[in-house]
Parts: sequence; structure tokens; C-alpha cells
Amino acid sequence: MNHNPAFNVVLLDWEAAAERAGPIREQVFVHEQNVPLQLEWDGLDDECIHALAVLADGAAIGTARLRPNGHIGRMAVLPAWRGRGAGSALLCTLVRSSRERGIGTLYLHAQVQAIEFYRRHDFSPVGPEFLEAGIAHRKMVRSAAAGDVGD
Repeated sequence: MNHNPAFNVVLLDWEAAAERAGPIREQVFVHEQNVPLQLEWDGLDDECIHALAVLADGAAIGTARLRPNGHIGRMAVLPAWRGRGAGSALLCTLVRSSRERGIGTLYLHAQVQAIEFYRRHDFSPVGPEFLEAGIAHRKMVRSAAAGDVGD
């Protein structure tokens, strides 16, 4: 749940989210983490629901997406807003949305440094570490039947 009055999280399709979510993803993944541009833009955004953390003036500070198969991904928060609840609010919103859509199990590929963040939100690591875009990850899963995230 978003307990930070500085921003709200909205759910959008890609057409409505692209203009604000795209630059955040490019800054975080392509520029900060050196993910190749062609890997970041995988052609799947149109099938996803996108969560966008926005300030009162409409400026976006974070984004994440949910695919119809239960895969949460492309979670990115601008550096100035990290550690201030935006990631948790994005994740909580997508978990609630998945429940409303009847998606039973959620999964994600967590960068290893973010595993504890996802654990706090009832995701459990499964399987070994693997490289994705040259970055160490672990698959994590969560039953949509688990309690509300972040409560």
C-alpha cells in the first residue's frame, strides 16, 4: 500500500504509460545498468499493464509492468526516489491488480541485490542464480493468495 503522500501509483496500458515510463527504464536499465537497448525494448509492453508512480505534478518517478502470464518486470525507480516506498507501492499495486485479473501465481527475475526487498513482499527465491543482460538474477515466485503485500 502506498503510504507516501508524495506520489500515487496509477495503472495504465502502454500507450498511456510509454511517454513517462520509457525514459525511466532507459535511465535505470540502459544507462545505469548497461542493459543493451534491444534487450530492454522486448516488444512485450503492449500486452502488459503498467504501474506508474507519479508526483502531484504528473512527473513519473518509477514504473513496473505485469504480463498476462503473471510475470512482474521492468521495475525501475529513479535514484532520488529509491528507498522512499515507490518500489513497494508499485509492487503492491501490481499484486492487487493480478488478483483482480485472476492470475494465480506471480513470478519475477530479481537482481540478486534486490532479493531481500522481494522477500519482504512474500516472494520466494527458486532455482539457481542466472545471468540476464549480464546481471545476476534469481527467479522468485509468490502466490496471489498470499496476504496483501506491504501490509
